Amino acid sequence: MDDFKLDRRLESDSDRVMQTGLCDLRLSKDARWPWLILVPRRTDVTEVFELTPLDQVLLTFETEMVASALKKITGAAKINIGALGNIVRQLHVHVIARFEGDANWPNPVWGFGKAEPYAADKRDDLMEKLREALSS
Repeated sequence: MDDFKLDRRLESDSDRVMQTGLCDLRLSKDARWPWLILVPRRTDVTEVFELTPLDQVLLTFETEMVASALKKITGAAKINIGALGNIVRQLHVHVIARFEGDANWPNPVWGFGKAEPYAADKRDDLMEKLREALSS
């Protein structure tokens, strides 16, 4: 039986793209940046070091795989990766495509401005490209 339960804030702020080996891969609903979130499907884990050694390796591998696909798909100038968890304690890793001249370049994305929703077709297109890139 799978006891994993996604934090309600992560669920409301993102859409599910797919499940990788360890994680739920989610797309932030903020269209200002192509922003992915990897959530390890483990219960009561808030820190990377709380994962088993094998899960730590899987998380590193999946983070690299997702970051590489995101950079290829978007042509981003930089991929930002971070696991903060100050507000949402459930372990999750942000993978964000950044572009010179984007909404808050070169500053961090956190706490800046107001989220802008995706047009459904643009969201669906990005999610499909991600699924294709990560499934091949």
